[in-house]
Amino acid sequence: MARSQQSVHKVKHHYSAGYIVWVIVKYFSLIFVSFWMVVPLISCVITGFKTDAEYQSTNVMTPPGNWLNFQNFADAFHKANMGLAFRNSAIILLFVLAGSIIIGTQLAYVLNRFKFPGNTLIRNLFTFAALLPGIAMQVATYEIMNNLGFINHLYGYIILSMGTDVISIYIYIQYFENISVALDESAILDGASYATIFYKILLPLLKPAIVTCIILKGAGTYNEYYNANLYLQNKQTLCTVATSLYTFTGPMGNRYNLICAGVIISIIPALIVFIIFQNSIYNGIAAGAVKG
Repeated sequence: MARSQQSVHKVKHHYSAGYIVWVIVKYFSLIFVSFWMVVPLISCVITGFKTDAEYQSTNVMTPPGNWLNFQNFADAFHKANMGLAFRNSAIILLFVLAGSIIIGTQLAYVLNRFKFPGNTLIRNLFTFAALLPGIAMQVATYEIMNNLGFINHLYGYIILSMGTDVISIYIYIQYFENISVALDESAILDGASYATIFYKILLPLLKPAIVTCIILKGAGTYNEYYNANLYLQNKQTLCTVATSLYTFTGPMGNRYNLICAGVIISIIPALIVFIIFQNSIYNGIAAGAVKG
């Protein structure tokens, strides 16, 4: 009996020691990774407050001489025309998110609730399109945009952005599969049309999935540079937040202190939106993850 108790004590002792080591390693790795993820943002903030002379004579982690010097932020905002850029980005975000939600949810509704010849083929084509790199299709896409007269117009860029949302469509389909068909059948027996079923019954139930897709699509659209630079070629009137930051780059050198100041300015609206809607964002992601 004594030997048995001694063995149990040794097992507990070794388990406790191993558990402590695991906890130390786990938290050290988390702190280490978090530190390296925060370093670029810290260096960006530091550089944003430096003068041209300070930036050229110090490294990126050396604090500026004056933390109250906001001249870089004023210069970045005015010289990069960020007021117009924010307006254009807000218009693009508003229409792209609204259009993506309407198109994505309706398409997912049709593919999930109605069985027709070609249903599986359409799903497979979406999967195939998601696997293709976007850069490989740019020649054909640019030719189509040019023939339709969509280049150098906000509406053309908005339509293009709404039509490249395969991941969101699959999120909606996944969520529809967890909503009972009995809701549709009960509504049909009560005389409801398919439009009524979709807009008044199913669409409100998709709120968690919609919030998740808004986060993914909104962040991608707000930060998108390649297509905005390619299809919105008039940078004087059609600049976005992402393209406006490249005002301070050129063959004669880059003014990274102004670029960092512009980056900080561009982060502020997203940060404000996150703080205001953080409860809805967390609840939407959590509910969407459980339902999916």
